[in-house]
This record gives sequence, C-alpha cells and structure tokens, in this order.
Amino acid sequence: MPRPIQAFVHTDALRHNLTRMRTAAPDARVWAVVKANAYGHGIERVFEGLRAADGFALLDLDEAQRLRSLGWRGPVLLLEGVFEARDLELCSRLDLWHTVHCDEQIDMLSRHKTQVPHRIFLKMNSGMNRLGFTPTRFRSAWTRLNQLPQVDEISLITHFSDADGAKGIAAQMAVFTETTQDLPGERSTCNSAGLLRHARDPTAAADWVRPGIALYGSAPDFPERTIAQWEVQPTMSLRSHIIATQDLQAGDTVGYGSSFKADAPMRIGVVACGYADGYPRHCPTGTPVLVDGVRTRTLGCVSMDMLAVYLGPCDAAGHVAGRSVGYGSEVTLWGKASAACGSTVLPIDEVAQAAGTVGYELMCAASARVGFTQD
Repeated sequence: MPRPIQAFVHTDALRHNLTRMRTAAPDARVWAVVKANAYGHGIERVFEGLRAADGFALLDLDEAQRLRSLGWRGPVLLLEGVFEARDLELCSRLDLWHTVHCDEQIDMLSRHKTQVPHRIFLKMNSGMNRLGFTPTRFRSAWTRLNQLPQVDEISLITHFSDADGAKGIAAQMAVFTETTQDLPGERSTCNSAGLLRHARDPTAAADWVRPGIALYGSAPDFPERTIAQWEVQPTMSLRSHIIATQDLQAGDTVGYGSSFKADAPMRIGVVACGYADGYPRHCPTGTPVLVDGVRTRTLGCVSMDMLAVYLGPCDAAGHVAGRSVGYGSEVTLWGKASAACGSTVLPIDEVAQAAGTVGYELMCAASARVGFTQD
C-alpha cells in the first residue's frame, strides 16, 4: 500500500471559481493563469475544470506544448515572453501569443523569419518595477513593434503591485491609461486581487483579466478577506492519515528539540506528512489541521516525514462512521475534508499564515512523493 498522503484536485471547484471570476468582470475575457504547473495542481489535472476560460496564460514553452497536446486550440499567452530567438519558432508553430517587455525581445522579433505575424502583448512598467517598458519609453516601443512585418496585433498589458492592499491600483491605472489613451489594441490589467477588489471601477475596465491564485481557492488579500467572503472554493486538498497515537503525561515533550511540552495529560496523533512532502517545516505549534473533519492543531516541530497533532477536540467530537479517532483517521492538512468527514474546509491561507508565507507557496510545494488524484 502506498504512503497515505494524497493531494486531491477538485474539478468542480475549479469550474466554480472560474465562473466567480467572470461575475467579477462580466464584460472582460478571462485568462486562466496556469503558470508553475497550474500553481502546483498539474496542468493536465486542472484543464477540464478551466477549459471554459477564454485563454490560458503561463510562462514555459513546455507547459504551452502540454496545453496544445490536451486539445486546446484557443489563445495561449506567454506572460514573460520568449527567452531566446529560437523560442519564436515554437511560438509560430504552436500559435502562441507572447509578451514583449524589453528591447532585446523586439530585436529578436525583428530578425525572426516567419510567414505568420505574431500577436504581441506589450508590457508597461506602471510601477511594479519588475518587467516592462517605463511610460516614457512605452510609446517608442509600440511604434517600433508596429513597424515590424513580424508583428500582427499589439495588445497592451500591465501588472499591479498593490491591488491586494490599501494602496490599490489607482496610481498605476492612471499611468497606464494616460500613456495608452490613443493607442489601439486590447488591454489586460487585473490579477486576482485587482479583479475581485477593483474590476467594477470604471477606470479599471479591461478587455482581458488574469486571475491566478483566486482560481485555486486562495484569497488574494487574506486575512482582510477570506475565501468564504470572496465565494471561492479550495481546489487542492492535502490529506493523510494518523499512523500512530501517543498518550502524554504532564512534562512530556514532542518531536525534535522538545519544542512542545505537555502541561497536562493529553493524547496526540502522529501524521504521515512532513516537510519532504511540501508541508512547511517552520509551521509552529498551533497550526490548524483537521482530524476526521474536526479542527485541531499541530504540536512541536514538523519533521521530514511526520508531524504531531492534538487529538483532544477530536476525541470530544466522537467518531466518524463508527470508527474512533486514532490509527487510520483522516487528516486534512489544508483544503476540504472528505465527504465521510463532513467536507469541512480548512483554507490554505490559514496554514500559510501560520507558516509566515502565502497560499501560493504551499500549493507549489507539494513534492513528487505526494500522490495526486483528480476529484
């Protein structure tokens, strides 16, 4: 029998979240962002749930090829564009749209021999200071691209740095709008936070929106808002089982470094999950977890293959399907418990917050030894 830790990818939740993104910007087309192997879920596993999107946005040519091999014939956008000149050949062959954010990419296009001109998304650095042409150089880049026979339609794109916080998008949107006001072409602006928090603002209207993390059931502005408030559902559930129990007395310690000491008798469970599975090693005592659908907490240090959980609340809640809490009990590290355990939800954002990180990292961190199942 394989080790019991398993990640479940929920197709219905992906469909639900995509529909939710459309309601946030009903007049825009939606890129489903599937970079980083669909935020750790696996492109092949999310495709069915997201195939109603208007296009897919990603980074890697290999991932673009995988999408095409799944039968997707619609738009595919390379968010960072090409990395070397020969990448343009694959863009031509796979009919990929691609971002242009620097002079070097324009140089590559100018030397590229193709019979079919390329669809380009010209990127502005409106304040993120990561990729893109500054506003003072954006129009000259557009003019140069527009003169190339290798280029067909030019769309305009930018990325918000503070859509999830108090600073918002107003300043960047004003720069983008002023610089591009008389240029033709479709616009693409909002990420997940921009879409959920600002897309109804008339000044933020765009032809394309680019939700990423919200598609996968994480709140882009947690803890200000939760997934329940944004009405999105977890798309990945990491579950395992209890493989042993221990009865502690007052003064007993748990795990490496004895970082947790019991102050009274208590029963704990040992879970087949550790940092080699992608669970954060630095999660402290008190990180939330579900045992048979009942919320409890971790105890002590996370080790490579195991972690410990407090069973007191679970014992008090009784049992599931005639089984007492103990060996074999289901443990949900994040996401949704199984139907047999009440489908209780533990948002990935809460676990990430305890670890001092974000849900993105946890989704992407599930290791190769974790089995994946499409649910």
